[in-house]
Amino acid sequence: MYCNHFKLFFAITLFFVSFLGFSQVELKGKVIDSAYVLPVENASVYIKNTTIGTISNSDGRFVLLVPSEHQNDTLVVSSIGFKSFKVLVSDYDNSKDIFLEEDIASLDEIVIVADPRPTTGNGIVLKALERLSKNLPDSAYLQKGFLRHKERNSLEFKWLIESAITVYDSGYGAKSTEHLKVNVDEMRKSYDLRDVDSIFSYVSYRNRNIKRNRLKTQDIRRNDVSKEQLVKSIKWNDTRVNGLQNLFQGKLNLLRNVEDTKALFGKDILKTHQFVMDTLLVDDSRKIYKIKINKSIDFVGLNTKGIYNEGYKAQGWLYIYYDNYAIKKIEYELVAASDAQKSRSKRLLGTQTNHKLIINYIEYNDKMYPNYIYYETPKLVNVGLKTNKKVSQKEIDRYNREERYYSTVQEILFSEIILDREIVQFELNSKLWNMDIFLSKPYNKEFWKNYNVLLESEEDEQLINDLSQRASLYKD
Repeated sequence: MYCNHFKLFFAITLFFVSFLGFSQVELKGKVIDSAYVLPVENASVYIKNTTIGTISNSDGRFVLLVPSEHQNDTLVVSSIGFKSFKVLVSDYDNSKDIFLEEDIASLDEIVIVADPRPTTGNGIVLKALERLSKNLPDSAYLQKGFLRHKERNSLEFKWLIESAITVYDSGYGAKSTEHLKVNVDEMRKSYDLRDVDSIFSYVSYRNRNIKRNRLKTQDIRRNDVSKEQLVKSIKWNDTRVNGLQNLFQGKLNLLRNVEDTKALFGKDILKTHQFVMDTLLVDDSRKIYKIKINKSIDFVGLNTKGIYNEGYKAQGWLYIYYDNYAIKKIEYELVAASDAQKSRSKRLLGTQTNHKLIINYIEYNDKMYPNYIYYETPKLVNVGLKTNKKVSQKEIDRYNREERYYSTVQEILFSEIILDREIVQFELNSKLWNMDIFLSKPYNKEFWKNYNVLLESEEDEQLINDLSQRASLYKD
C-alpha cells in the first residue's frame, strides 16, 4: 500500500514539475459585437475538447495561456446569440480583434419529434431540473480555479484578494455541505484597507457574541476599537455573508444544491419564480432556449442567520440547451420587494438589487461543470452619520453616499477539470481543505507564471494600482 501511494505521489510531483517547465503560448485579444461595434462581455474563450479557457472581461478583452502542445488544436470564441469564431492556435493573430456575428435560430427550423416537448417557460425549466441528475457530474471530480474577491465603494477599492483554489465535489447526488470542499492553494494579491470604516461590522459582531451592554454604531468611534478587534469582526462578517462556503454550499449554488431543503430551485420553485419563454438562440451551433425569470406569488428569501435577507423578487434569465435540456447559463438577481426589505435596502444599502449572480457552465465528457461564477452583493459597512453634535468635515465626508455604500464582487474562473480517480483521491486526502481566504501565503512567482487568471478591466486595473499604492503607504 505504501509503495502504491509513493508511486502515485511521485507521478503527481513529476507531472506538476513537468507542467511548470512547459512553454506557454499567450493568446490575447478583444471580442466585439460586429453589429454594434461594442465589446462582448463574458464570451467563452477556450481550446476545443479541453478545459483550458477563460472569459472576456467588461472591455471584451481576454488573455489565455495555452501549453505549446496544443498549438494544433482549435481556439473557440463563443457567446450566446453569436456565431462562434474558430481558428487553430498556431494561426491565431494577437493583433487582430475578434468580431462575432449575431446568430438567432428560427422556431420554424425545429423538427417535431415523438416525445412531446414542453411549450411553456415553466415546463422547459421543470424539464431541465428533472434532467439535472443526467446533465450534472455524477462522480467525484476536482476543479482548479482563480478567485478574485473585491470590495469597493463608488470611489475606490477597499479590499482585494486574488487566489488559486481547488474545489472537490463528489457529485450532484451528494449533499454539498458534506461532500463539497474548497481549498485556497496560492495567493497572488492581498490588500485590505477596510479597518478604517468597518465600524458596523464590529458593532454587529460584538452584539452577536457579547450579549451584555449592547452597542449602537453612533456610540462607537474608530479610535475606540483596536485593529485586532476590527479584523476579527470583518472576518466574521465576510464569512457569514460572502464566504466561499456560502457561495458553494449555500442556496445561491442554484443547480448543485437543488435537492436541499428549502432550495431556491427546489420543489416549490413555481411559488417563488415564474418562467417565460422568450426566444430561441444559438450557442456554438446548438439551439438554446432563452427563458425570462419573473416574480411569483411568494417572496424569495435566503434565510441568512442574523440578517434580514428575505422579501425579494427574482428576475433574470436562464439559457437551456434545446437538445438535452442542460442549463448553460444563469443570470439571476434578487430585488427588494416586500415593504420591509425595500425600506431596509434603501436606507442601509443604497440599492434595491441585493444579490446578482451569474453562473456559466461548460460541457465536458457530456456533463455540465461550472466554468465561471460572478456574485455581487451590497455590503453594510456603516449606517450613516446621525448626530446633533458638532463634527469635523472629515467625519461628515466619511458618511456621505460615495463613501458609505459598498459592494462586494466575487469572480471565479475554472480552468481545469480533473476526473482521474487516483489524482482526485490523492488530493482529497492530502489537502487541508481550508477555504479561509484571509490566510497569509507567500507569493509563488513560478506558479502564477503558468496559471490562467481573469483579465482585469481597464477601470479595475487602475483602481487596483491605486489600492496597492495606498496599501504600501498604510503599511509604512
